[in-house]
Amino acid sequence: MTRPEHIGWAPWGAYAKWVTITVAVILSGLALGFGGASEVSADPAAALPKGAESATAIRLQQRLPSGQLLPALVVYSRAGGLTGQDRAAITGDAGRLAALAEGRRLPPPRFGPDGDVALVTVPLDGSLSNAELTEVVGRIRAEGRQGLPAGARVEVTGGAGFKVDLAAVFKGADITLLAVTAGVVALLLLLTYRSPWLWLVPLTVIGVADRVAGEIVAVLTRTTGLTVDDSTLGITSVLVFGAGTNYALLLIARYREQLRLHGDRHVAMTGAVRSAAPAILASSATVTLALGTLAFAASPFNRAIGMAGAIGIVTAVAFALLVLPAAMVLFGRGLFWPFAPKVGQADPTRTGPWSRIGAAVSRRPAVMTAVSLAVLAVLALGIGGVRSGLSQTERFRDRVEAITGQETLSRAFPPGSAQPLVVIARTSAAEAVRAAASAIPGNPRVTVTERTPEYTRADVVLKAEPGSDAEFAAIRDLRAAVHAVPGASAVVGGPAAADLDERDAAVRDQKLIIPLVLAVVLLVLLLLLRSVVAAVTLVLTVVASFAASFGAGWFAFTHFFGFPALDLSVPLLSFLFLVALGVDYNIFLITRAREETPRAGTRQGVVAALAVTGGVITSAGILLAAVFAVLGVLPLITLTQIGVIVGFGVLLDTLLVRSVLVPALVTLLGDRFWWPGAPHRAGSPGSREAGLVPEGSR
Repeated sequence: MTRPEHIGWAPWGAYAKWVTITVAVILSGLALGFGGASEVSADPAAALPKGAESATAIRLQQRLPSGQLLPALVVYSRAGGLTGQDRAAITGDAGRLAALAEGRRLPPPRFGPDGDVALVTVPLDGSLSNAELTEVVGRIRAEGRQGLPAGARVEVTGGAGFKVDLAAVFKGADITLLAVTAGVVALLLLLTYRSPWLWLVPLTVIGVADRVAGEIVAVLTRTTGLTVDDSTLGITSVLVFGAGTNYALLLIARYREQLRLHGDRHVAMTGAVRSAAPAILASSATVTLALGTLAFAASPFNRAIGMAGAIGIVTAVAFALLVLPAAMVLFGRGLFWPFAPKVGQADPTRTGPWSRIGAAVSRRPAVMTAVSLAVLAVLALGIGGVRSGLSQTERFRDRVEAITGQETLSRAFPPGSAQPLVVIARTSAAEAVRAAASAIPGNPRVTVTERTPEYTRADVVLKAEPGSDAEFAAIRDLRAAVHAVPGASAVVGGPAAADLDERDAAVRDQKLIIPLVLAVVLLVLLLLLRSVVAAVTLVLTVVASFAASFGAGWFAFTHFFGFPALDLSVPLLSFLFLVALGVDYNIFLITRAREETPRAGTRQGVVAALAVTGGVITSAGILLAAVFAVLGVLPLITLTQIGVIVGFGVLLDTLLVRSVLVPALVTLLGDRFWWPGAPHRAGSPGSREAGLVPEGSR
């Protein structure tokens, strides 16, 4: 039997493991102690795509007096119409609310054409901190309700209302997400290993990795200008827990195999790492590089997820391949009790249920391929009629007051009047810009609202319904008209213009990033497998899996969830996560098939690979799907949609694509699957390191 000293130096060696754990504890402690909180940009233009005209409009507006203000819109309503007593109370409120505006003049109350809604605008200081703004908006809500006759209703919306309510729905959400994620992972690890304490080791290691990744991201927000929000941090945590636990499951499965071959746990861990590391590194590299392609995205949200997610994956794989092995060998075989592996014990997976599934697939590969593709095709039919783009009021699952107030305004006043388009131009050409804006199709209402010696602002109210194709077409017409005015340097902004810019950026990002992701995945597979046929086949299977899960997800959103549309970022992010993470399971399966093929042939090699990896990969897939589903605890519809599509896609990939379709395709292709390369011969160094050659034959 190989002695411990023959393993060479390794972080999990008999003495080195203590050094590894000590260094990991110290470095993690320093990161957690000095990382600090993530810095969130207060600049509204920073959340818009690079080069967006609406962002330029915001920065120009900040040079005007109104650009320093954040309006709170106080909306009064009564079913059947406001009474004279209501109107008197509203007028009295306007006087009291002026004090909260720090002496700024409030415009007189505006009453809707049907007399059932009134609006009072309270201009607040735009530099107020979140805590100060929350206090002021709370006082406005209290003042509005005080003395209001029974049956009347008051709601505070506008920029101030949305900012306060958004902060409120995310308050404590990070703790909830972390707690639910850790709970789900703990439960599934406990069920997987059926050991009362084994699950604690990977959960602790990956949990620390998640916190360290979060602190690294926090440091970068203060040193590189990286802009993140709660949803970005939530997705990063899900990636760390999901991918990190997947790597841990694969490593521990290999370690269990090696403990049946070696009496010394340090030697067993060396064999486990040597055999598992190539697949884990290839998988993590695929996800990291795919996330890295988001650096080319125009959307700041996508770029932030790309950088933060890549940091999370690198941290997770470092902990999985360095810290986890050292932590595992701190304990003896009793860590696996009551199912501790013994030296010389037969591997039960070789004759387990996954072996029988593999044999059944290999007997009728053509039928299995046809059935699998038919299921994927039926699910993909749901893609038809997909609608993208959620308005500001449609992005939250919680019906907060700012949303209901905005909806009340939209029903009472002409479309767009609550949030008009903003045109800013040189004052010298302001009149020409106003005339050009008024002349576009639809004859919008154009009102000059602010003027300085340098710039003039005009508000434009369109007649088209907010969020409609007609509105976006009118915005394009408006931009074309004002851009054509000589010397005006006019720009068009406002919430609707920002939505258009985000929509255009999303389309641009999909056309650029999706091919880059496919190229990255294909390149990693070519380098790992050295087979063109294998790489192309596996890429096509994960693309088919994405199409099916995307179609099924859209069907669920329209028929069960009642979502009006997909958020703009959902198609791209779902594609990236599903393709990059979904190919992980193909990598785990096919790298093992490559090891088994030299001694068993391609057909039996993939059956053997499915037999020994089926259990661990299925556990990993169920766990990853459950972790992504946890995104649903956060209040954004965007995260719910990503969680549903990716979670279902991972299950589909695990239970159908990797378990049936890929083995069937490998069987049909035979040795051509490895073209132009071929798996190494039995007895080669690669076979020995993988544990394919018995120890006594060395």
